[in-house]
Amino acid sequence: MKIDGNYTIHASRERVFALLVGEDVLRRCVPGCRRLVREGDDRFAATLDIGLGSVQGTYEGIVALRKKVPPEQLEMQIDGKGKLGFVQGTGSVRLEKVGEPELTRVFYHGDLQIGGSIAGVGQRMIQGAAKMVAGQFFAAIEAEANSAQSEASAPVKHGPVRTFLRWLRSTLRGLFSRTAGSP
Repeated sequence: MKIDGNYTIHASRERVFALLVGEDVLRRCVPGCRRLVREGDDRFAATLDIGLGSVQGTYEGIVALRKKVPPEQLEMQIDGKGKLGFVQGTGSVRLEKVGEPELTRVFYHGDLQIGGSIAGVGQRMIQGAAKMVAGQFFAAIEAEANSAQSEASAPVKHGPVRTFLRWLRSTLRGLFSRTAGSP
């Protein structure tokens, strides 16, 4: 299964890249993250609570960063399993500077193999849920970037409702900016 998308973040490429590889930031920003521990320079062990409709479960796995080209590109390998199935795959993130110096477009791509009960949910539903989770993740990353640029010293608060509202705001912002730019 393939997952593709993009997201625009109001921060420099350098800042976005640093956030994408920061252990504490990832722990706060990955939706459903229960545990994230660095096991090596470019290897993380994670425990996530994930649900797709009535199929919900806890998954444990490893994320290994395979190729880092700061501040442009990041590739990773994912291997996880839980009672309801497994996921294996590769992913890539490409960061592109957009016009303004403090604006970055993030392009993401993933090739995944999913098995078990979770695969029975259906590819379209999984792709839709994955796109929503990715949007929530990048909205949380943008909140972290904005917090770092402000005078606030406390970490940004995240949670299912806040993350969803950030994602919704970003989605609406994207829709209205496209509408405003069209004739």
